[in-house]
Amino acid sequence: MPTDDFASASRLEGVPSAFAATRDGIDSLLRDRGLRRSSPDTTAESLLRGAAATAALEGSTYDVEALRAGEGDAVTLAAVRLSTELLGLVPVWERAPLQALARLHALVAAGRVDAADLGRPVHPAGAQRLHALAQQVVRPTEAPGLVVAALVHAEVAAAGAFCSDNPIVARAAERLVLVARGVDPASVTVPESGHAQAQGAYESARSAYEGGGQVGRQQWLLYAAEAFARGAEATPLENNPRA
Repeated sequence: MPTDDFASASRLEGVPSAFAATRDGIDSLLRDRGLRRSSPDTTAESLLRGAAATAALEGSTYDVEALRAGEGDAVTLAAVRLSTELLGLVPVWERAPLQALARLHALVAAGRVDAADLGRPVHPAGAQRLHALAQQVVRPTEAPGLVVAALVHAEVAAAGAFCSDNPIVARAAERLVLVARGVDPASVTVPESGHAQAQGAYESARSAYEGGGQVGRQQWLLYAAEAFARGAEATPLENNPRA
């Protein structure tokens, strides 16, 4: 029987309590701010904030107000383009994760890399890692959805399978998992903002994961629990007039 690597990671020291507290906080926050009254505008605003945050992590200086006005550099505008189609990929993710990842890369890298490289893993070792991850994603797991989302993010980024934009693809995949696993079905939290608010810690935790081993996974997961909590606080629900 295949090993449930997600579940194994979710049991590392400190991880169960950290993620239980984060999930409780997310559920409470979304409930208190009126998740049931959220509108498509709220989701669109969350996605726009996420695009600004993910671009900022790549060095962009354009904030969400600039994006709202249609301004931005190539990376920022690519992140916005990705955000507009992201949630439509949830069904694809659930049945064919590799296809979803390929589409994510094609969306964000269009016009910025050779057409032949769009959505195509170009590094064999990275492609193997994505294939193994996809097999794990479609198998049942006892791991909480937040843990799965965090590990998908870290693994896609670490695999580096595409010729460009692997971290942006990884963060987009993380949001897909949060929707698909029922953590944030309306996608009104902003996990990308949770990472952008602590960029130094984000980069350190990713490096620890990429270094391999249980210690690196544990460091990444403990960091991710805090990042998801920050991302929930960044939700537009509170200030959205329709929320």
